[in-house]
Amino acid sequence: MDKLSEIMDWKRREIAERIRVVHDSELAPFGTSLPQGRFLQALQAPSGLAVISEIKRRSPSAGQIKALGPSTEQADTYLASGADCLSILTDQKYFGGELADLESVTQKFTEENRGIPCLRKDFMVHPIQVLEAAQAGASAILIIVRALSDDEMKSLRAAADLAGLDALYEIHSEPELGRAVAHDARIIGVNNRDLAIFKTDLAFSERLIPLFPQDVIAVSESGIWNGKDARRVRAAGAKAILVGEALMKADSTSDLISDFHQA
Repeated sequence: MDKLSEIMDWKRREIAERIRVVHDSELAPFGTSLPQGRFLQALQAPSGLAVISEIKRRSPSAGQIKALGPSTEQADTYLASGADCLSILTDQKYFGGELADLESVTQKFTEENRGIPCLRKDFMVHPIQVLEAAQAGASAILIIVRALSDDEMKSLRAAADLAGLDALYEIHSEPELGRAVAHDARIIGVNNRDLAIFKTDLAFSERLIPLFPQDVIAVSESGIWNGKDARRVRAAGAKAILVGEALMKADSTSDLISDFHQA
């Protein structure tokens, strides 16, 4: 079993006890009370490359990345450094996150009348996770195309639309791109890391992003460490990048985000 299959198998078992029918009436109030399309709009706004800054304690490929106190501290650093959006990992077993990380960040920023769109970064398989994301204040969810059936993607997207959340479709191959486009994806991210074997190569963005429909926002994810890497994926057509490990380890978060913006 490859690593992604292992993680998805665990995730389906992890949420099994929480699975139930999620009614439209539970999701719809979020769609009317939350600002619509905040995540997508934030990616469109910058004249340069948009930066999705990720709060990421550890990963299967890198091991322990950074010991964190409250997730709000890292979020504050990212916001002060010019991040356009946040990605907050909520998987505990493999990445050391939890839903409370997302909730505490969105609650703090709301109370302080500051705002930045947040992606719930997790292995989504069921609408109950979309409801949890909305309740925790997320602006978007992740849909990993390789890991899901078309019916699962459809149900996740329908729930996200009802709750007013954007969906970032993550792909790693041309057939996966075709599936994302068939589901009317508006934001598609190329994961430069093969989640089956955790090998990273920016050539995936260079090969796949030029194939995107023109009205899709292209995001390059993983393996971006510096301005040179950012320029490389922007040249391929990326409108945004998602960066975790490099920013978590950076001596100067603001300098690195500035380099990314100027790529």
